Amino acid sequence: KTGDTLDIGSSQLIFVEAKMLHWPDSSFTYMTGDNILFSNDAFGQHYASELMYNDLVDQAELYQECIKYYANILTPFSPLVTKKIQEVLSLDLPVNMIAPSHGVIWRDNPAQIINKYLEWADNYQENQITIVYDTMWNGTKKMAEAIAEGISAADSSVAVKLFNVGRSDKNDVLTEVFKSKAFLVGSSTINRGILSGAASILEMIAGLGFKNKKAGAFGSYGWSGESVKIIEARLKDAKLEVIEPGLKVLWNPDTESYSQCVEFGKAFVSQL
Repeated sequence: KTGDTLDIGSSQLIFVEAKMLHWPDSSFTYMTGDNILFSNDAFGQHYASELMYNDLVDQAELYQECIKYYANILTPFSPLVTKKIQEVLSLDLPVNMIAPSHGVIWRDNPAQIINKYLEWADNYQENQITIVYDTMWNGTKKMAEAIAEGISAADSSVAVKLFNVGRSDKNDVLTEVFKSKAFLVGSSTINRGILSGAASILEMIAGLGFKNKKAGAFGSYGWSGESVKIIEARLKDAKLEVIEPGLKVLWNPDTESYSQCVEFGKAFVSQL
């Protein structure tokens, strides 16, 4: 339990429970003397390097792996992250090194990853809009590109990222959604439903419980055209605010419908 200790000669181990970070039985162990925090899954990454330490690896790569790990695993537990970090800090223990159970070891300014976790746990967002789509015959892809064009035309300061979710690593996609202040999901209609890539990413977004993000829907269709309503319903079920009525286009966008997509992008970003 938190506060329990174990003497191991010249050092003492101090235990801190860390339930749901990210397993029910997770805990931290602090070793006095060397002042090392063995943080279990917290502050780790799915990242392996023979260099072992944070100051020796590529910093941009390390940051991306850290935020990917947080976005895909720890997001649902963000309130617990903040509470547990504050609890550990209240112990006023000097920390010279943080050694997670996987990923590189933090020996150079280990407080930097603690501060990042506090930032990411606080309804994190950057000035970014991510557009995620699945497509059959590239109609929805062309819509996504036109919407991105409209967003950039209306606000050039916003970073816009597009992902064909049927061809992209879903952990990468979810990381970019986590970083975004808003995102859009698009899919063609198939059998009165949506494509599997769009369906799975919506399921994962709902499970992660992203907060403080606006959303929207779009899609192309050939016959019945239910995809946009389905996407909007799933976004709302995930407790996300849909800020612009969804846009659907028959077949591949022609000149007129392409312009509608551009205007849709402009209208979407204007409401943020």
